[in-house]
Amino acid sequence: MAQKVSPDMFRSVFKSIDKDVLRWFPGHMGRGLKQMQHKLRSIDCIIEVHDARIPISGRNTDFKYTISGVKPHILVLNKVDLIDKKLIPSITNRVKNEFEHVIFTNCKDQHCKGVRKVFPLAQNLIKSSDRFNRSEAEDQCVMIIGVPNVGKSSLINALRVRNLHKGGASPVGAAPGITRSVLTRIKMSEDPLCYMLDTPGILTPKIESTEVGLKLALCATIQDHLIGETVIADYLLFWLNKNGHYNYVTFFGLEKATDDILEVLTQISIKHRKMLKLRDNSNNYIYRPDLDHGAKIMLQAFRSGALGKIMLDADLL
Repeated sequence: MAQKVSPDMFRSVFKSIDKDVLRWFPGHMGRGLKQMQHKLRSIDCIIEVHDARIPISGRNTDFKYTISGVKPHILVLNKVDLIDKKLIPSITNRVKNEFEHVIFTNCKDQHCKGVRKVFPLAQNLIKSSDRFNRSEAEDQCVMIIGVPNVGKSSLINALRVRNLHKGGASPVGAAPGITRSVLTRIKMSEDPLCYMLDTPGILTPKIESTEVGLKLALCATIQDHLIGETVIADYLLFWLNKNGHYNYVTFFGLEKATDDILEVLTQISIKHRKMLKLRDNSNNYIYRPDLDHGAKIMLQAFRSGALGKIMLDADLL
């Protein structure tokens, strides 16, 4: 018999975290932003990449003032495979006042229809735009921008494979901050001759709220250790319960839905046999669940889509 779950069983508000975390803006981000601004004169089109799980709270809204200008601009919402496709029209409608051109992609899938649309759309926008100081240039140049770890380098590599049939030219990593400076131009096609610039992920200098900061952390756009995996996992548990997503109960082998993160992490640690060997007061060895490792497993389950298709900004639509 299915468990009856009442929203009253769970927290209605998540505990606050150290607000200094929300001011995290490493030096390389500041330098990267200045480099990007200096490159604008040589750019014909801008492709802004963000995570489809946080299409509203996850974007750096400063880009439209500091980077975009009058250049043709495309918004790419990557990792679309991790959200419910039924939400795509609502997301598109929500951002249409800011972006005329919105494409949803899964850059890990070379057959993704969205990935196939990006390059032709950029070409059409460049051809139909006033290129100003670059009107006589024989080559085209597109800049990829976005917050950390949303798939900018993966998109460049996917487009390069499609157009040049060559391997990736930009480093890709699971942790935010892999691309730390504006790179040299990467050739994307021969005819027309087109290059792309990969850029460092740039967070807004001041994250507007704790909730936004935790969503960014949950989607790995902020390094886990800055907040702590256990805190991020606790926010995930809070969000899942608040929004009626109880897949985690079966996935982690729990008896029922719970609001206690220690209970969840203990069960995960035991299930995966991740234990800490410690000495007690009598100098005897005892074993305790490795809660930090349990938190890592829980976060990975969310980030890989194993807990279901989850769009964290659903309430903002």
